[in-house]
Amino acid sequence: MQLNKQYLPMYSGTSVKPMSEKHEKPPIHLKMKVGDIEFEIDCREDQVKEVVEKVLSSVTDYASRPVAVEGRTPSLGRAETCRGVIEKLWRDKWFAQPRTLDDVHKEMTRIGFHYDRTAVAHVLLDLVRDGLLTREGKPRRYSYAQKRPPNIS
Repeated sequence: MQLNKQYLPMYSGTSVKPMSEKHEKPPIHLKMKVGDIEFEIDCREDQVKEVVEKVLSSVTDYASRPVAVEGRTPSLGRAETCRGVIEKLWRDKWFAQPRTLDDVHKEMTRIGFHYDRTAVAHVLLDLVRDGLLTREGKPRRYSYAQKRPPNIS
């Protein structure tokens, strides 16, 4: 195809890029949230997959590291149920002094176990029935104490 010479002056002073040359695209801006971690990415379209993979790899690596929190009592090991946590307190002779439901609930929360107060109350009643704890006082104001010491192994 030939260009008509009468139209050429119209294009003088402008640069015409060949069709094979790609046009520069604006950068892409991404905002992502993975768990509690938020991040933003600015990159070219052809870099998105690689950059996101690197970020996710870093987030996964970061999330897999243990986090040490100061002022926190170490975990009680395998005591994961409400009863297991309270039995662990009993084995540690925490009930050597009489404790109220509120005391027990606050201690469990302090060491990282967040159970409903009614669940804690039910477990305390079960431990009284099982003979591990004794209960004194009036309803809704009971105090729980160690009835017998834990078996020493």
